[in-house]
Amino acid sequence: MAGRAYTIFDTMIGRCGIAWGDNGVVGVQLPEAREIETRGRMLRQHPDARELRPPLNVEIAIDGITALLRGQPCDLSDVAIDMDGVLPFNRRVYEFTRTIPRGETRTYGEVAASLRASGAAHSVAQAISHNPFMIIVPCHRVLEAGNYADKISPNGGSISKRRLLSIEGRNTVSKTLFDVLLPVAPPRPQG
Repeated sequence: MAGRAYTIFDTMIGRCGIAWGDNGVVGVQLPEAREIETRGRMLRQHPDARELRPPLNVEIAIDGITALLRGQPCDLSDVAIDMDGVLPFNRRVYEFTRTIPRGETRTYGEVAASLRASGAAHSVAQAISHNPFMIIVPCHRVLEAGNYADKISPNGGSISKRRLLSIEGRNTVSKTLFDVLLPVAPPRPQG
């Protein structure tokens, strides 16, 4: 195959997207509020990609992502990702983040210390906020100090770290004042 391709697929949290090239997955998009928005973001980030049926290695990644989003244990460490064009520091952050086990979290500062880049917590946060490989690089497992689960990268669509950690069976400890004052009500049945 020459060039990039993408597909949209169903998960328990909505329609996600995945893009790939000759060297592996180049991006994952979690659902936006509507599928057309998910598709639009995929095309903005990968304008040269064509919608195609995924090859076997991408099907395996899709199966793993859908399993994880159902709350099932899944190891995505063997999924090939194409990090051409990814900054060297970000590459190190993503490689380390892929080693964080399901149900565990690290802070930006802990990741920086593990990379022997003490004082680089802000740089880790920036790398995490630009993660194009959602779920495959589980950036939702990297939190601010105090286990505050902030919003994930734009590739996370409308999904929060807190929701992804909850799906994995991990509760975040702290809540923001906003969460306490304005809890999210469950959706009403359409009728």
